[in-house]
Amino acid sequence: MEHLMLPHHHGESAQAEHLRRELVKIRQFDTVAEIFRQLGDPIRVRIFWLLSHQEECVVNISAMLQMSSPAVSHHLRSLHDCGLIVSRRCGKEVYYRAADTEECRLLHKTTEQIMEIACPKTAATLHGAPEEIIRQVHEYLTEHLAQRITIEELSRQFLMNPTTLKSTFKKVYGNSLAAHIKEHRMAEAARLLLGTGQSVAEIARAVGYDSQSRFTAAFKEAYGVLPTEYRRHVPSYDRKEP
Repeated sequence: MEHLMLPHHHGESAQAEHLRRELVKIRQFDTVAEIFRQLGDPIRVRIFWLLSHQEECVVNISAMLQMSSPAVSHHLRSLHDCGLIVSRRCGKEVYYRAADTEECRLLHKTTEQIMEIACPKTAATLHGAPEEIIRQVHEYLTEHLAQRITIEELSRQFLMNPTTLKSTFKKVYGNSLAAHIKEHRMAEAARLLLGTGQSVAEIARAVGYDSQSRFTAAFKEAYGVLPTEYRRHVPSYDRKEP
């Protein structure tokens, strides 16, 4: 092969010849370009990232991405065709995961470095055991009582399977997540009724109720009296949390 002579000399080293030999290997660059083309779609990046962590079926992927199953299947086919993911069939169900190759591991690592997303295994190290993560969930929820945060949102934020999150929460706090947080909502509502001049409607919104009637019913169930009666006759009622 003839030695490369560049038109302009800028003090390049002998590395230029090695680079030229690599540049003429068009096929390998075509392969890389195809991978980047597939990952040029943010939905496919999300799917690839998810499947780099755990094996999932189409239905679960659809639920986690809040997309239809046909739409997810379309993206899965594209990722499968270029070798980024693999599949296995178990009965009628098909499961997908990222391919166990050096290229996919590097892409996964690069994706997380770029996005600064902690891997679940790393998150476990950073945040502690499941019980410790649940305490973080509890703290987050009690600091955001005005918001209706779903299990799915908590699962994505704290990198914990929804079923594990619910069962561990009950194990730590002795009650379901929904029931426990409802107790906190009612306790905060009672505090606001006694310590502020806010209207019942304002207090309802402050503890996550868009409907004043639903809030009133929940408060009466917890304290045995309507919010207005609690505020007016508080000296005669037990002020303990429900």
